[in-house]
Amino acid sequence: QTLRWARGRPLRGHLARRAMVAMNVFRLLGDTSHLLSFIVMFWKLFTSKSVAGISLKTQLLYVIVFCFRYLDIFWNFLSIYNTIMKVIFISSSVAVVYVMKFGVPHKDTYSQEDDAFPIAYLVAPAALMGVAFNQDHESPFEMCWAFSIYLEAVAILPQLFMLQKQGGAESLTGHYILLLGLYRLFYILNWIYRYATEPHYMQLIVWISGTVQTALYLDFFYTYMKSKRERGIDAPIEIDSV
Repeated sequence: QTLRWARGRPLRGHLARRAMVAMNVFRLLGDTSHLLSFIVMFWKLFTSKSVAGISLKTQLLYVIVFCFRYLDIFWNFLSIYNTIMKVIFISSSVAVVYVMKFGVPHKDTYSQEDDAFPIAYLVAPAALMGVAFNQDHESPFEMCWAFSIYLEAVAILPQLFMLQKQGGAESLTGHYILLLGLYRLFYILNWIYRYATEPHYMQLIVWISGTVQTALYLDFFYTYMKSKRERGIDAPIEIDSV
């Protein structure tokens, strides 16, 4: 992950620092897709005054992901771009959760009954894996970073579960989920590009978790494209309910 910290240790050498702030078109497209997902989410919240179809549990998981991943924001500076992105991801995720829990009339439109995925089954295994499988077992910051990677891989599950339970999603919610999936897809292309162009570039934890995360979106990608092709870009998404 290009926005991660230096595993609790100072970076050594020009190549190490260059790898940490590496920029290419695929990373830019990934970050743009991620930023657009927040814009679409806020657009939905403040135009519809509703959080119907949005999983609060997924949004809470994203808050956990970004807070644990970017604990180093106060002491580890890599670039202005890097710091700005960290601030945006943390603040935007917290803002979405705040609106969903305390916004008026937003909080009255949330369906706790439909948002029923047991997230403890996601958080606990991710935490255990973060401690057991990371790249520096002497660094608690590295364990937190690994935990955030594992958790992000499955954080979308409550949202997908909710959509399936409700039998679909309105158009803006569909756009939001699509952009999240594209963000991860572009990052996979970013990793492939970096592997082909950077000597000794190897991040198995990120690669495996990112591939799992993208795979979770594949069925939604198909359903989204089919719906838009048959019914138009503003049509809601229909999913076979459970």
